[in-house]
Amino acid sequence: MSDTRQKVLKLGLPKGSLEKATLDLMARAGYNVTLAERSYTPRIDDPEIEVIMFRAQEMSRYVERGALDAGLTGTDWIAENGSKVHVVSDLIYAKASFAKVRWVLAVPEGSPIKKPEDLKGCLVATELVNVTENYFRDRGVKVKVEFSWGATEIKPALGGTESLADAGAGQSADKMLQLERVDAIVDVTETGSSLRANRLRVIDTVMESNTQFIANTKSWTDPWKRAKVENLAMLLQAAIDAKELVGLKMNVPETVWEKKVKTLLPAERSPTISHLAEKGWIAVEVILSAARERELVPELKRAGATGIIVYPLNKVIH
Repeated sequence: MSDTRQKVLKLGLPKGSLEKATLDLMARAGYNVTLAERSYTPRIDDPEIEVIMFRAQEMSRYVERGALDAGLTGTDWIAENGSKVHVVSDLIYAKASFAKVRWVLAVPEGSPIKKPEDLKGCLVATELVNVTENYFRDRGVKVKVEFSWGATEIKPALGGTESLADAGAGQSADKMLQLERVDAIVDVTETGSSLRANRLRVIDTVMESNTQFIANTKSWTDPWKRAKVENLAMLLQAAIDAKELVGLKMNVPETVWEKKVKTLLPAERSPTISHLAEKGWIAVEVILSAARERELVPELKRAGATGIIVYPLNKVIH
């Protein structure tokens, strides 16, 4: 008897800092994901996909073990976990921008430390412990690496002695807690604003990272699952590629097309041209960068173009 059960791809999406950017990207790729409050299993308008939310830090482990067929996580956390997964595609987007992020080694602005070798025997706090330990091991620098649960940027400012009562332990003020001073941190940065706000100075980049679409190695050998993953990867990349582009339409008199308007358009973008019902006019359509469009539209208007329409793009598939 044939198996009539619905085939389903188990897809992991990152919960936390990448959550909003990922859900926005999925929507522009054509997948509407509805996340109920406190739910780790959102609804998606594709009956062949089951979405489960996990922190990016854990995602590669669940994909490697087969609890998920595929998922979105960072290069950093794949390296940190040492996960053996199939990388389907690089998706260059982050929390605030469509760019890579950096894990940087940073020290207080007033610190005498100038380079990683100066940290010999020092304490470094980070969430990316394994990668950081490998970074210093490769340089032959012995340091103590401490796991940071969060708020890593403020830790170099802490240290010394404080009362347990001040620390919120509810003890008498004469009992003291000795905090080990953190000499440096390894933390992720996208814009550098948090590091500057906490008066930290970057002395090196430990690694660059970007979001990767990964698949379980066994799932990747399943023809149906592989096709489903490849289709999703194509649409996600198309949504990223369209983010900084716009479409532009306009009507142009044929008398000014060759001499004025054509020379203004980006050389690498061949426009679509069609003749209008009104003799002597053509319709022109082109895709170009949003930044260039702001400068180009006034120039086109002055050159004789009319009926100019600018519209956003959801996906661009090359």
